[in-house]
Amino acid sequence: MERLGMLAACLLCWSCGVCLVSAIRRTDMYPYGPHSGDLVLAEGDDETSRVLPLSRPLNFYNARFSQLYVATNGIISAQDLPMEKQYVDDGFPTDFPAVAPFLADIDTTGGRGQIYYRVTETPAVLNRVAQEVHQGFPDAKFTPTHAVVATWENVAAYEEQTRTTGPSSKVNTFQAVIGYDETDSYVIFLYPEGGLNFFGTRPKESYNVEIELPARVGFSRGEVPYLIFSRTEGPHYSVTSNEQTVKNLYQVGNTGIPGVWLFHTGNSYSFDNIVPASFSGLLDTPPAGGHSLDTTTADYEINEDYSDTLDHDNPEEEDDYPLTGGDPEFQTAPPGDHSESASPDARSSPSEDPSRQAAYGIKNVPLTSESKYNSEPLGRQYAPPNSPERAEAGGAQQTLEQQPQVPLEVVDVPPPQRNERRFSPGGHVVSVDEDDVDFDTGVIQYTTEKKETCASSRFQQQCSQNAFCSDYATGFCCHCRTGFYGNGRHCLPEGAPQRVSGKVSGTVTVGSTPVELNNIDLHAYIVVGDGRAYTAISEVPEPVGWALMPLAPIGELFGWLFALELPNSQAGFKITGAVFTRHAEAIFYPGNQRLSIVQTGRGLDDHNHLNVDTIVSGSLPFLPPGSEVTMDPFKEIYQYYPSVATSYSVREFSVMSAERGSESFSFQLKQNITYGDCRHDNGAGVPETLQITMERVFVMYVKEERILRYAITNKISPVGVEPTEPELVNPCYAGNHDCDTTAQCLPQQGQDFLCQCATGYRGDGRNCYDVDECAEGSSSCGAHAQCVNLPGSHSCQCQGGFEFGFDRRTCVDIDECSSSPCHISARCINALGSFQCQCQPGFYGDGFHCSQHEVHPKSQCEQHRDSLQGGREQDSRPSLGAFVPQCDSDGRYRPLQCHGSTGHCWCVDVRGQERAETRTPPGTPPKDCNRPDEPEHPKTHCEHHRDRVQTTSPEGYPIVGAYVPQCDDNGQYTPSQCHSSTGHCWCVDANGQERAGTRTPAGTTRTDCSKPDEPEHPKTHCEHHRDRVQTTSPEGYPIVGAYVPQCDDNGQYTPSQCHSSTGHCWCVDGNGQERAGTRTPAGTTPTDCSKPDEPQRPKTHCEHHRDRVQTTSPEGYPIVGAYVPQCDDNGQYTPSQCHSSTGHCWCVDGNGQERAGTRTPAGTTPTDCSKPEEPEHPKTHCEHHRDRVQTTSPEGYPIVGAYVPQCDDNGQYTPSQCHSSTGHCWCVDGNGQERAGTRTPAGTTRTDCSKPDESERPKTSCEHHRDRVQTTDREGYPIAGAYVPQCDAIGQYRSLQCHGSTGHCWCVDVRGQEKAGTRTPPGTPPKDCDRPDVMLSSLDEPERPKTHCEHHRDQAQTTSPEGYPIVGAYVAQCDAHTGQYTPLQCHGSTGHCWCVDGRGQERAGTRTPPGAPPTDCDKPDEPERPKTHCEHHRDRVETTSPEGYPIVGAYVPQCDDNGQYTSLQCHGSTGHCWCVDSTGQERAGTRTPPGSPPKDCDKPDEPERPKTHCEHHRDSVETTSPEGYPIVGAYVPQCDDNGQYTPRQCHSSTGHCWCVDGRGQERAGTRTPPRRPSVDCDRPVPVAPTEHPESVCERWRASLIEHYGGKPQPEQYVPQCEQDGQFSPVQCYGETTYCWCVDQDGREVPGTRSYDVVKPACLPSVAPPTVRPLPRPDVTPPPNTDITLLYAQGQKIGALPLNGTRLDASRSKTLLTLHGSIVVGIAHDCKENHVYWTDLSARTINRASMAAGAEPEILINTNLVSPEGLAVDAKRRLMFWVDSNPDMIESANLDGSGRRTLFTTDLVNPRAIIVVSSTGTLYWTDWNREAPKIESASVDGQNRRVVVSDGVGLPNALTYDSSSGQVCWADAGTKRLECVSPDGSGRRVVHPSLNYPFSMVYYRNHFYYTDWRRDGVIAVSKESSQITDEYLPDQRSHLYGIAIATTHCLSGSH
Repeated sequence: MERLGMLAACLLCWSCGVCLVSAIRRTDMYPYGPHSGDLVLAEGDDETSRVLPLSRPLNFYNARFSQLYVATNGIISAQDLPMEKQYVDDGFPTDFPAVAPFLADIDTTGGRGQIYYRVTETPAVLNRVAQEVHQGFPDAKFTPTHAVVATWENVAAYEEQTRTTGPSSKVNTFQAVIGYDETDSYVIFLYPEGGLNFFGTRPKESYNVEIELPARVGFSRGEVPYLIFSRTEGPHYSVTSNEQTVKNLYQVGNTGIPGVWLFHTGNSYSFDNIVPASFSGLLDTPPAGGHSLDTTTADYEINEDYSDTLDHDNPEEEDDYPLTGGDPEFQTAPPGDHSESASPDARSSPSEDPSRQAAYGIKNVPLTSESKYNSEPLGRQYAPPNSPERAEAGGAQQTLEQQPQVPLEVVDVPPPQRNERRFSPGGHVVSVDEDDVDFDTGVIQYTTEKKETCASSRFQQQCSQNAFCSDYATGFCCHCRTGFYGNGRHCLPEGAPQRVSGKVSGTVTVGSTPVELNNIDLHAYIVVGDGRAYTAISEVPEPVGWALMPLAPIGELFGWLFALELPNSQAGFKITGAVFTRHAEAIFYPGNQRLSIVQTGRGLDDHNHLNVDTIVSGSLPFLPPGSEVTMDPFKEIYQYYPSVATSYSVREFSVMSAERGSESFSFQLKQNITYGDCRHDNGAGVPETLQITMERVFVMYVKEERILRYAITNKISPVGVEPTEPELVNPCYAGNHDCDTTAQCLPQQGQDFLCQCATGYRGDGRNCYDVDECAEGSSSCGAHAQCVNLPGSHSCQCQGGFEFGFDRRTCVDIDECSSSPCHISARCINALGSFQCQCQPGFYGDGFHCSQHEVHPKSQCEQHRDSLQGGREQDSRPSLGAFVPQCDSDGRYRPLQCHGSTGHCWCVDVRGQERAETRTPPGTPPKDCNRPDEPEHPKTHCEHHRDRVQTTSPEGYPIVGAYVPQCDDNGQYTPSQCHSSTGHCWCVDANGQERAGTRTPAGTTRTDCSKPDEPEHPKTHCEHHRDRVQTTSPEGYPIVGAYVPQCDDNGQYTPSQCHSSTGHCWCVDGNGQERAGTRTPAGTTPTDCSKPDEPQRPKTHCEHHRDRVQTTSPEGYPIVGAYVPQCDDNGQYTPSQCHSSTGHCWCVDGNGQERAGTRTPAGTTPTDCSKPEEPEHPKTHCEHHRDRVQTTSPEGYPIVGAYVPQCDDNGQYTPSQCHSSTGHCWCVDGNGQERAGTRTPAGTTRTDCSKPDESERPKTSCEHHRDRVQTTDREGYPIAGAYVPQCDAIGQYRSLQCHGSTGHCWCVDVRGQEKAGTRTPPGTPPKDCDRPDVMLSSLDEPERPKTHCEHHRDQAQTTSPEGYPIVGAYVAQCDAHTGQYTPLQCHGSTGHCWCVDGRGQERAGTRTPPGAPPTDCDKPDEPERPKTHCEHHRDRVETTSPEGYPIVGAYVPQCDDNGQYTSLQCHGSTGHCWCVDSTGQERAGTRTPPGSPPKDCDKPDEPERPKTHCEHHRDSVETTSPEGYPIVGAYVPQCDDNGQYTPRQCHSSTGHCWCVDGRGQERAGTRTPPRRPSVDCDRPVPVAPTEHPESVCERWRASLIEHYGGKPQPEQYVPQCEQDGQFSPVQCYGETTYCWCVDQDGREVPGTRSYDVVKPACLPSVAPPTVRPLPRPDVTPPPNTDITLLYAQGQKIGALPLNGTRLDASRSKTLLTLHGSIVVGIAHDCKENHVYWTDLSARTINRASMAAGAEPEILINTNLVSPEGLAVDAKRRLMFWVDSNPDMIESANLDGSGRRTLFTTDLVNPRAIIVVSSTGTLYWTDWNREAPKIESASVDGQNRRVVVSDGVGLPNALTYDSSSGQVCWADAGTKRLECVSPDGSGRRVVHPSLNYPFSMVYYRNHFYYTDWRRDGVIAVSKESSQITDEYLPDQRSHLYGIAIATTHCLSGSH
């Protein structure tokens, strides 16, 4: 009525040509508040919002911005704002972009007002903005796509509390709305009537001067670039100039409406300055006086004429098309939220007063073009189906039985009447054709004339069996019982997971190809406890599968139905139940493809699973095969009306494909969900609006399985209810509780919660188990019902012969007789649950078949069948799913039997027994059962072979990886055979033997085995090589890991050869020999072997030597541990040669021969090989021969058993030469050649070499035998240990032959064959081989069986496979006549002797060492004393191995005759000796190394001093292993005579040496590698003196002061420390009153922050209450993601995953908590997945593996003062760091060894350091305030130079852009992010105005830096130069270093 009155007044005024318009009220402002989806700015005096990202850029002036910030002081900016004192008291312009509706010093502390803000795409808001713009700019072609709404409600001015008795009651309310599209932006300022009560604020620094600065209103572009590195003021525009113009803001306006101001603020093409709206009209409140402003201030005069604001042709337009309502943001505020009041503090909200809705903007101006969202112009209304508005519009009262009519377009809904049940007055309903909607939702509604009640039996069945019924005034409703949820008609157990099944059908056009989906399966699984919904659609054709990936809304339905509920919200299933219809439409951009989705819920099945059918139709954009789709988390608002829920949203997704790269798309989704509700319970209202949050969206199409998968995590909550402190969210609401998936999480106080098993489950809540209600008898099934247990529930099924009654619960008898089931000549008798058929008198049969002839007795088949079928006898019960046999007319089993349930079929014999191998699965043709069984053929060779291989292992496991032959139907080998593991295939003959030349590797075309073999060419060298390696093992397994040469079709080596295991490739010549310099490692491009070798010089002797050693072994494995000679660039031997394994070094001559006396062991200074040798005579041939043999083998090992020639003093061969190993001697000539016939065996008289040679005769058989054995091996070395026959002077076999090594002798015949029974062991007299009986013994005497001793002896004497006897083994000695063990046994190699019994067992106590007289074995054993401790120790070690060999290298204790330890013990292998006590324990200080005299162990010990630290350290390392072996390779510290560490320590294995302090700690910078001169450890290392150890507080304070350049600003935080170095209990930001309490570790006490002038009262030395116990300092790995940002934040290292390039704050977590630390520099090793960091507090460098539970490891803890920047070179395994106190840069290996100082000069304040592995270059910053610079050098400290020094301020952060090859830095002084090429060229500014950067990394065109102003991680796009994202950790404190952690090393990583 008020609006009508106003309209009448205006019409009356029109007659006079004048109409006064009143100012706007608060209800006319744009909707705001939490219910509109607004974010709320934190209370305070100088607060700035978190970054507000814009999904589409905003054009402000002529610049584009993609983010905004809202600040307390009445301002919106495109950049984060500085401290308020830098702008709040100054006029325009500002140095940052600003939209200022009321720029003043505002303070909302203590609840004095609220500030709301949001970005919206709601059509109602956009339509309203468009209308306002079109009124102010009629010619504008403007269709807004986005709007930013910021509202300051009841905010107060900042006041000094000391000046007044209390806070002022003056508060202001105003609003700013920014609307924009792709090209233009417009800003609307709204000042409601009574909204401005103060007009300026007093400066904080005014002291006692009474001044007040008027608020500034207007716009500023901010600073703009000028020249290259300069900046200047940008354009600006002021609306106000003094207090009066501020007062005019709500009294006048430039739109014709007082308080409404409109401005054109930006254009993407050309824009100079702000343009105000132009409107002429009469205002009802003119200003008090005129005012004039300068040229940059708007000049608004009061015009006398007032133009049309009403449409004369349609005066009723106001009622039909109100300008508010409809949208979810235009909704009534909750009671008490914004109730209007006369007080300035009264909070109001739009829509409270419908009469005020059109106070301005009366004319409804349509959009100039179609909206992006196809929304109708504002004003379309939705009338609820039963509302009076609809009834009147229809002309008749509609009854309650009518269903809701779903609107056709996006329409707006007016607010409800006060007496109506509330439903959402806002929102929109999607466009759905009414003909497509099934409105039969099953809701039964009643009039009061015919009310139904719960007692009405017809309606009881509508409620779920887990629900109860309640009567209401107009009818009844169903409600789920406690422990269940739903809409009453369908109830599910609370907390239990839910399953969904259904079908998907329809036709989808992908691109231009239509594809039909024909009832394919859909299955979903929802974990209700945390809102996870998984959906899978199977058998999806490939083109549709890829295209449907973005259609996650198909699965979102299930997420909405069963979402995790936050307080005051309901998931969809509680509203809809299991019967509903969902209509959704998706419109894709940019292609405008449309897809319709109709999903129908058809109830719950017998297993309580929800059945949902889906129909899709329309078109989809084509996505390339193999694409990956990424969808960011999003939120969606659902509007609820009676029987319908609606939502509207715009989704964005990105597609990554190999074909197109990365692309971005979007689609618009509109949906209605219709359902049946119960209108009778007026008090059980559904929320008007709810917000569903999809936190994680995962989509995937599996091509191989043709399965489309969606996974979504869903939470539902009231709109705008989002916790600001995630750690305070109860785990039940966060979804991170540990309750079982079948349990309900019950939130308690704070973080506490309880886990309660869902209804139907039992357990402790963490582990729940299904309750079998059927077994426990707790089911609700009645009589004649069968209980079927279900997960979490049960169902009742009526028994056979019963059915559910009308109430769907009681089973009633079925009257089967009513259907006449019996024979016509029989009568039917109904019984309870059954019936009977009885033949009439005179008829015979079972009642179903009656005849006048008597029926034969039942056959076996019939009895079998009838026993399984129900309904024959009264007590029969059907067997569900049982097989029922089929009988023919004669009662016999049918030959073919089929199972009715499974579909399997098989043949049976006459007894009904299944015939083997006749069963067929469902869907395949059954066997012909009339064919007789074929007789079984015996197994063939192939079948035997196959079955033998397939036998499982002895443990019952199948053999994996073995070759299994393939046999055909006749059991013969198939011609083509393949190995299933290796993929090799080959042809075989009928015997299964491989046909040569037919084998092909995996992935190549197989040989055609049907072709006959071509005449086989002889195998080539390559084929011989290949086939020898490829032979499978005796068990049938291929040899794995060996190199297999590749041969071409002609059998020649292919030019390029590769090792399949190592990945190495190389070129070979025609002989298969590797061509030098062609080998390439795995993963690199192989050498082009077709290119001819470049002309190169012939290989030198050194290169031949080196290359021969590096060649792999014949089996294809490289030789490990061999000595590899070192050659210089010319191929000559380097003068100094070293063995990499042993550490020995020596000098060599030009031929590589070792120069005598030059060899030095590891850890000693090598010989200076540049000194000339003393003059010596040239080597003779003999000396060359001798020295060549003594040289170590090609593998670097000394030659054992080789013949070494003997030279006389003149270097000539001595005439008589002997072999030291075999004992053979012979004569040689002057050339060292053996003179024939002069060789004599060991123990015989040597030949007189002074006699001349006799004439030579031909060699005899014996001589040939002898000389053949003596032939050296392939490498030129003689065969050691072989038997060499002895020949007499005429070359015949000597009748007595002896083995030089073993000592055995035997007789031979003239052919050299051993005569049986003549062999004698060593030490016994040999046989007389010339006796006749011996000569005839082998012919006359019958041979007796071998004895145990002879078997033992002969077994040991068996030669090796190569024909050589086993050397070193013990050979039993047997009696020559009886074959029994001789009483005395001796070991031929070791010399030990002992006595044995008749079984060859050693008699205890009889063993004697070599050289000692053996025990008399004929004496009987004396009574044996028990073994002593020493003897037990000795015998345990001395026991030979299972093969009969003694254990070599072990320490064997020495015992005296009484079995006691000898006082002096020595180790036979190492040569160390020491004294022991009576228990064998080493006496301290008595150990002597080999070569030094041992201690006198008989001297008593001197009074022993306690062991020193060094001695404890040394002795703990030297302890032998449990088996008695010393620990090899360990570092053993060296102690002096007093037990102190010697100043110089060396590692005997590696050769490294270093200096240590008195505690044995390595002194930094003193380590030297082998062969380098050691540091003089007597020189002191300077250490900075300290008065006392600095505390954490003091170190942190010093670090920050240094960081601030020594002069921290008053507002900067500096830790406050007590005199003892501990943290002061109160900490403040500089001189401000922004203070808080801390505990003794410096951690903030939650809830103690104060912004008042009074600092908080903090208690010193009192540990505050903590929310949770302190975490252990171990690693919690980041989520499973490829890229993670690691950031340092004081006492912790955080992990922030990246989703693409977006910061995934939802998955951020603490990687490592380090109490008492200050982590500054941080780096990551991508190869071993370790994180490295510098600790400013502990002065250490540390690392930890990023595996769960890993703990920190200190790498360096000496000589560090202020370690800051840190870099890791993963390629070279080095790390580099800067120390900003001594101003130096150092490096070390990644394990902390090899520490080295690189730079100590020309450094003032080094901060950041990076290493570029690909180029081997270091870069670092030095923010010397006098001369800041960025420098570079090589990683070895060479080539140092300045990269940039001009235009640099405080270069804190440094990174490397691998894509451009530029070095980039962020400067905390200039505030710029810049990049430059390493040579200083190409310098450019990426971002001109950062805040306070500290550290930075680069990844995928984005820079990520830590910011000390925001205390967070900021992302900057390199392409757009805009800030794209930010992450602010929950605990606010400075962030230091940042690094990228990757699962694999990135290209160009540094």
